[in-house]
Formats: sequence, C-alpha cells, structure tokens
Amino acid sequence: MKLISFKHLVIGLCMFVAAGMALALKPTHKIADAGPKIDLEVLIPKQFGDWKIDETIAPLIANPEQEALITKIYNQTLSRTYVNPRGERIMLSIAYGGDQSDDMQVHKPEICYPAQGFQILKNATDTLSTGDSRIPVKRLIATQGQRIEPITYWRTVGDAVEVSGVKWKLQQLKYGLTGKIPDGLLFRISSIQADEAKAYQTQDAFTRDLLKAMSPSGRERIIGNPTPAT
Repeated sequence: MKLISFKHLVIGLCMFVAAGMALALKPTHKIADAGPKIDLEVLIPKQFGDWKIDETIAPLIANPEQEALITKIYNQTLSRTYVNPRGERIMLSIAYGGDQSDDMQVHKPEICYPAQGFQILKNATDTLSTGDSRIPVKRLIATQGQRIEPITYWRTVGDAVEVSGVKWKLQQLKYGLTGKIPDGLLFRISSIQADEAKAYQTQDAFTRDLLKAMSPSGRERIIGNPTPAT
C-alpha cells in the first residue's frame, strides 16, 4: 500500500479546515428575530393623499402550487388595488421575508410574471425621487394579450435597497460575514396602461404620497436607508 504523500496530506488538511471555517461562518442569527415584528396590514395605510382601496376589485387567488411557494418563502404578503378621484388605479404588492438567504430570497417580477404567461418587453434600471431621497428601482413592461402593465419595483436586503443582483448579493454577504441573516421585502406597484411615461409618473406620485403618510420607522421598513437627494 502506498503511503499518502505529504502534498496530498496538506491538501486534505486544507480542505478540512476550509469546510470547518465555512460551517463556523454560516450565518445563524436572523435580524428579523431581534427587532419589532412587521405587520404589513397595519404598516401600509388603507387611505392616504388622494388614494383609497378600491373595494370593487377582488384580490387574486393564487393556485395551490403558487400558494405553497409563497408560504415557504414569505412571512407576509400584501396585495391591494388603490384608486384616486380621477379613476387612476395602482396595484400594490409587498412580499416580506425574514430570511434572505440564497434559497429563501424574494422572487423578482422578471421571474414571476413570465411564469404566469406574461412577456417582459422592457427591463430598465431607474431612480425614484421621494423628495428628500433617491431609491434605485426597476421599470418593467409586462404584456399578456392586449394587457399592457408598466411595473415599478425594488427589493430590500437588511437596511439597503438593491435592484442589481450583484449588489444585492454583496449586501447579503456583508451580513453573512457578521453571522447575521438579513430580512427583506419586495415592493411592487403596477398599473394597466399603454402610456408607460404617464404610468410611471402616476406610480411615482403614488409612492411619494404613501411614504409621506407613513411614520419614519415605517418608511425605513419599506425603503431602508436610501441615498439622500442632492
């Protein structure tokens, strides 16, 4: 029987040490367990500015497979349709997850919409101004038959808003190196309208009105600590 060479012994020891370090550095502390619990139904006002919930719109019911996935990934979801006196409607969807690890992170609309039969005709990065800060957002155009749905969304990981997959991952790793598992949410608004410029203008106004009506702690839950406006 051949003796194990010194080189192979060193390699084996290095692999063993690396595996041990990976296990030791694996995040175990959930940020969501340390702070106050989030309640989206209470956090998001039912009426603000010119907007109120459109009671004539029945909420969509997910199929059993989607419902099982939603229950697995998200701690809470909120879906509402708001309307203003001009008859403009905004569909709001928020999904909150207390565990933003690789297997549990919130799903992006670029993935969810095509899974429901939509085509994504536009996918661009933009900035939404709240007046005193700037939020990085994604702007999508989803279509299904004659339906044209402009979409604005962002994702949070911990206290940061990141729409870039790379930056999102870096934020996740930053928390992981401290042994923490960040929470996060996806904030999505959309409307059925062919004029995308007008749709995004209305969506931005809706967002500003909503954030203005929320408490400072509530806004932080939704937009983290965004870049101040210059």
